[in-house]
Amino acid sequence: MLFTGLLSLFWTPFPVELLDIPHKLESASAKHWLGTDHFGRDVFSMLMVGAWNSMLVSVFAIGFGAGIGVPLGALAAAKRGWVEETVMRFNDFAFAFPALLTAVMLSAVYGPGTINSVLAIGIFNIPVFARITRGSALSVYKREFILAARTAGKGEVRIAIEHILPNIVSVLIVQGTIQFALGILAEAGLSYLGLGTQPPMPSWGKMLSEAQTMMFFAPQLAILPGLAIVFTVLGLNLLGDGLRDILDPRLSRVRWIIFVFT
Repeated sequence: MLFTGLLSLFWTPFPVELLDIPHKLESASAKHWLGTDHFGRDVFSMLMVGAWNSMLVSVFAIGFGAGIGVPLGALAAAKRGWVEETVMRFNDFAFAFPALLTAVMLSAVYGPGTINSVLAIGIFNIPVFARITRGSALSVYKREFILAARTAGKGEVRIAIEHILPNIVSVLIVQGTIQFALGILAEAGLSYLGLGTQPPMPSWGKMLSEAQTMMFFAPQLAILPGLAIVFTVLGLNLLGDGLRDILDPRLSRVRWIIFVFT
C-alpha cells in the first residue's frame, strides 16, 4: 500500500480528475483494470491516490499527536505532584472530544478539509501518547541507572533525553503503528461523512460514501475501497505485532514457548 501510494505521485493509469461520462460504471477491462465509477473515473487510479491521501493524513496526525503527547507524558513522569495532575487532567479532558466531534467543530468554523482531519485525529492522539509515555517512563525511573545518573549530577531534562526516551522508544514505535492504523480508519470515517478530504481529490472514505447508493448494480465501487481499508489496517496491525516481537525479545521467547507446547 505504501508503494502504491508513492507510485501515485508519479504515475496513475488515468488522471483522477478526468471525467468520462460516456464510459461510466464500466466493468473491469484491459483499459480500466478495476472499471469506472459513476463519473467515468478510473477506479484503480482513484484507489492509488486514495492510498497516498489516507496515509499522508494519518502520518501527519500521528506526528502531531506524538510531537505533543510524548513531551507531555515525559513531563508528567519527571515532575510529579501538581504538574503530573495537571497534565493527566488535560488528557482526560482531551479524551472527552473524539476525532469525529473535533472534526465537526473545526468544520463548523473553518469548513471541511484535509487539514482539519489532521488536526482532529492529531488532537485525539495527544492523550494516547501522553499516557503511554508516562506509564512507560515511570517504570524506567525506578531502575538503578536513573539513580546513578542523578548521582552524577544530570538534570531531569538530560535524564529524560539520554535515558528515558531511548528505553521507551520501542513502546512508542509499536503504539505508533497501532495509531497509524486507527488514523486511517478515522480519516476514512471523516471523509465518508464529508468532513475530510474534499473532491476532486479521491479518498477511500469518500469513495465508500459515493458508492452506497449503487450497491445493487455496482457493488465493486464499495467493495474495492473497503478491501483497501481492511488490508491496510490489517497490515499495519501485523506490522505492530512484528515490531513488538522484534523490539521485545522476552515477548518473542514467550510466544515461541507457547507455540512449542501447543
